[in-house]
Amino acid sequence: MSVKTLTIDGVDLAIEEGATLLTAAKEAGVHIPTLCHLEGVTDVGACRLCLVQIEGSNKLLPACVTEVAEGMKVHTNTETIQEYRRMVVEMLFSEGNHICAICVANGNCQLQDVAIEVGMDHTRFPYRFPERGVDVSHDRFGIDHNRCILCTRCVRVCDEIEGAHVWDVAGRGPASRVISGLAQPWGEVEACTSCGKCVDACPTGSLFRKGSTVAEMEKDRGKVEFLVTAREDRKWTR
Repeated sequence: MSVKTLTIDGVDLAIEEGATLLTAAKEAGVHIPTLCHLEGVTDVGACRLCLVQIEGSNKLLPACVTEVAEGMKVHTNTETIQEYRRMVVEMLFSEGNHICAICVANGNCQLQDVAIEVGMDHTRFPYRFPERGVDVSHDRFGIDHNRCILCTRCVRVCDEIEGAHVWDVAGRGPASRVISGLAQPWGEVEACTSCGKCVDACPTGSLFRKGSTVAEMEKDRGKVEFLVTAREDRKWTR
């Protein structure tokens, strides 16, 4: 496989063809914030937090789904990028019902962490306060759609790692939502194996374990990464 040479924030590096800019940035020791990215599952560029600037291009590109090219000069932390990232987080907070003080994931939430990282302490956009439901029909888990940011990590983990295909996205635009089965209550979906991978993959408090109260929910995303590695190394077969 051929190797591509490029520059990221002034750091020269060589990486194999087909690698993404996000992977290349990690190789170069450059941090790029993400929300929808999860190691071991396919990237979809849903959250747009990993936008980067490439010299010669008139638009910002998501690092997680943009492949490296020979001679690229990439900038990951310009003032323009910082403004866009802050705006993305502001929109995420304004379009949902994210009330951290009563969330099970308060203090252990990636959306919170990213908001702090990009310096978002308020939103310039009006809150939509959408009417979204909570499904606690499953005997072990629940989903609060008010806290969902449509990163689709649960969809991809269930599909690509567990192979159960329980989750999907329905609707368009502001009406988009994550659904279980064919819009069935989660507890009625026979395909669900109750493995909990979707819960550990969720970056917010949208998917939670029953019995968790405010700030008690801790998600071990290392479990998902271990499963991916184990399957790739053929430590077991399904």
